[in-house]
Amino acid sequence: AEVQGLDSGRLYYYRFRTGSWTSPVGRTRTAPAPGARTSSLTLAAVSCQAYHDGYFTAHRHLAAEDVDVVFHLGDYLYEYAVNATGGARNYTDRRLPDLFNRETTTLEDYRLRYALYKSDPDLRAAHAAHPFVVTWDDHEAENNYAGEIPENDVTPEEFLLRRAAAYRAYWENQPLRTPQRPTGPDMTLYRRLRFGRLAQFDILDTRQYRDDQAYGDGWRTPGPESEDPARTMTGATQERWLIDGWRASNATWNVVPQQVTFAQRRDVPSGAFKLSMDSWDGYPASRQRVLAGAEAAGVDNLMVLTGDVHVSYAFDLKKDFADPASRTIGTEIVTTSIASGKDGADRPANWENQTRANPHLKHYNGRRGYAVVTLGTKEARADFRTVAAVTTPGAPVTTAASFVTEAGNPGLTPA
Repeated sequence: AEVQGLDSGRLYYYRFRTGSWTSPVGRTRTAPAPGARTSSLTLAAVSCQAYHDGYFTAHRHLAAEDVDVVFHLGDYLYEYAVNATGGARNYTDRRLPDLFNRETTTLEDYRLRYALYKSDPDLRAAHAAHPFVVTWDDHEAENNYAGEIPENDVTPEEFLLRRAAAYRAYWENQPLRTPQRPTGPDMTLYRRLRFGRLAQFDILDTRQYRDDQAYGDGWRTPGPESEDPARTMTGATQERWLIDGWRASNATWNVVPQQVTFAQRRDVPSGAFKLSMDSWDGYPASRQRVLAGAEAAGVDNLMVLTGDVHVSYAFDLKKDFADPASRTIGTEIVTTSIASGKDGADRPANWENQTRANPHLKHYNGRRGYAVVTLGTKEARADFRTVAAVTTPGAPVTTAASFVTEAGNPGLTPA
């Protein structure tokens, strides 16, 4: 349903009818007019909601937040089997059908998996309360796939049949429009949204067009393969689209909602170190082209929004990550997972190594939750909201940390 003729910058309420069935009432907001001078925008960032790892308690709290829009940054569902008791949910009052207890590979599998996830009352509450802007990562199709290259040992032709099924089900079940309608295994998901003159959002797809991960898809020592200047995370067409969009932008904040960690993350503070080959660290030349493009376009307030890693991070983006004294050119807000990774911990096991190894890392927490970011004309504020548990329902939400960054003066400071 694509509704036309709505007014700019206002609330709307809606419901759906089909046959004799009428949906609950939902609420959405329209963006301000393109040239409007808007004083503030509050967004939430979420990602990684493995049904079998726990309850979507964070979504219930998110439904009660006063936000203008929610950006879902990937792993809306997982392809893995969900057993009769819902995995870590450990249901005692219901049993899930056996048809969920297998990995998704067919169109029917993916459609049914969306039906399972969207049966969750907490996720339904978040969708009913706020408009969602979505992009995928890997698990909507298959873990750690890269372009046409699957994780598992199957032919590219076989994988593209699976990818076509995954993309079709994604388009059918998400708030997307006709331009995103897939053609076979291809779907143009990257797109640009504007919120008056306050913010421009360039939503990326870092899965469909990337080169294969170097040295496999885990944590590896960087080398000639990963540092090949020809490697791309976005593909050349999407990269040009992103940089050209920055050149034409008149927004105060240029925000890039995307999937995998953008800033450098060394695993140890000294000696030989490893980097994640599945993140932008595995594609450093691609990252440098993007940063150089932002600089050449005169982007003063660059903010990257990220999911994927089941922890929350706050990073300063450096012109040269190898030099802690180099100029800060933007910020990255990494939201933790809604449920993936189960309950987590305030300080994951590698907290000491990661914080010492990466001086541009300002915050690291391993609980579940979401991030709330308020963009203003003078500064932006990020609040990292966490819950203590997801393997049991109903945990309260708290703010683990808050940071601000001034417009025209990039760099995060505690709020």
